[in-house]
This record gives sequence, structure tokens and C-alpha cells, in this order.
Amino acid sequence: MIQAPQPAKSREHDILQARQPAKRGSSKGLADAATYLILALLSLFCLLPFAWLFEGAFDPRASLYLQAPSRLTLDNFARAFSQSGALTLLVNSLIMALGAVVIVVICASLAGYTLSRLQFRFKRALMYGILLAQLIPVTATIVPIYSIFITLHLVDTYQGMVLILATYQLPLALWILKSFFDAVPAEIEEAAWTDGAGRFRAIYAIIVPLALPGVSAAALFTFINAWGEFTLPLILLSSQDKLPLSLGIYRAYQAYYLVDYGQLTAMSLLYMAPSLLFFIVTRRYLTRVTVVGATGG
Repeated sequence: MIQAPQPAKSREHDILQARQPAKRGSSKGLADAATYLILALLSLFCLLPFAWLFEGAFDPRASLYLQAPSRLTLDNFARAFSQSGALTLLVNSLIMALGAVVIVVICASLAGYTLSRLQFRFKRALMYGILLAQLIPVTATIVPIYSIFITLHLVDTYQGMVLILATYQLPLALWILKSFFDAVPAEIEEAAWTDGAGRFRAIYAIIVPLALPGVSAAALFTFINAWGEFTLPLILLSSQDKLPLSLGIYRAYQAYYLVDYGQLTAMSLLYMAPSLLFFIVTRRYLTRVTVVGATGG
């Protein structure tokens, strides 16, 4: 059977329909290319400060501007340790941050377990009240804190700094650990009680090991926040031999026209290293924190 020829308008319509997918594919490819180009430019913009830090730390002619180093040297680090007392500053920061981590992990474990297992009125309101304390800026409470520290003779002491850093990091750690304790079945510790274990032994021998990812994550967030704290040490510390590394870098940059950029960038790399190491050790727990925190009570 011979088919009748299609009208000219029908043939043009079929040709246009065949070309449309190709046009859509071409437009999508251009959009993807533009997206990747923008992301690459943003990534380059974010990486430039780190490139300047690494270049300046090993460049004997480090300056305010990014430049190719003539040679690589460790002299900037040597001057940072010998002239700026970077080792003392680093040790002070570690004492304060690690001390805060120890206090927070112990207190948040006990309080998180209690809030997870006990049921009482206004429990949800108490939890939100604890979280609200985390949202109050440090600068809003610095005057009463300073007054309390003067009364307790904690100004310009390691003990005072460790306590105040732990206090500000405790609410977030408590929320994290409560969520992890909620995910541990109560039947496990009840079986331990049946075998003769006391409550505290069951907590630290069974419950805490099962919630170890949450403990590690709480320790990570506490360390990073305490390590990066600037306002509290600036107000509460005055002795040069007790200053943390954050204030050491700040004071090295105060003399704007006399800044030793090689020494400053070397101290900045030293300041970044502990947080990066802490993150590398505990990074595998962060995904689980998000999942448990979203599903916990």
C-alpha cells in the first residue's frame, strides 16, 4: 500500500522535535560547565590564604604578598620558637584545650546519661534551656564572668581558663552524648546489673564504649572551639607566660609596620596543626553523629 506524502508543515514539525533533545543536552552541558567553573574559582579564592601561609612559612623573604619562594627554609619556625616563645604559647593552648576536653567529656557523659535514662516533668524544657545557654555570646556575659573570677581568684590562672572554656562547650557536648545514649538499649545495662555490676561500672564499662563515637565527637568539637577561643583569654589572662597561641599570633601582628611575616605564618601553621590532627583522628565519627543526632530523643 503506497503512503501518501506528508505535508510540508508536518515534516518541519518532526525535524524540530528531533532537534530539541540535542539543544537541551547542549544547554545542560553549558550550565554544568559554568557551574564547575564558578566552583573552581571559589575554591581557588578559598585556597589562596592557605597557599600564602604555606609559602610564607618556608620562604626566607616572606612578605605581605604571595610570591614564589627563592628557596625553602625552616628559619621562620626557628625564630618563632626562639624569639616569640611559640613553644610556651603552644603548650599553654594545649593545657587549656585538653583540660577543657577532659572536664567536658566526664561531665557531659554523666549528665547525658542521666537525661537519657530518667523521665521527669519539664525534661524537654530543660534540654532546650541547656541549648539556649550555648547560644549566648561570650561578649554578653564577659563582665559578670570577670567579676566572679576576681571573687574566686581565678583571673590569670590555668584553672580559671580551663573551667570557663569547659563551661561554654558543655551544652553542645551534653546534647551530642544524650543522643548517643538514647541509641544504646537499656536492656544492655540491665543485664550488667543482673551480673552484679553497679551503675557507674555499667556506664563506663558498657555504655560509654558503645557510645564512644559520640564521646569522640564531643571531644573533637570541644577541642576545636576551646583551641580557637580568643575573647576569653584576652580578657582573663595578663601574664605573658600563660597566654595561648591565639593571643601570641595576635600580638605578633599588632606592630603593623614591623611584622615579621615569615615568623607570623610559621606560628599560624603551628596553630592550625593540632586542630587538623584532632579532626583526622575523629573524622570517621562525624557522619554517625549527624545520623544519631537526627534520630535521637
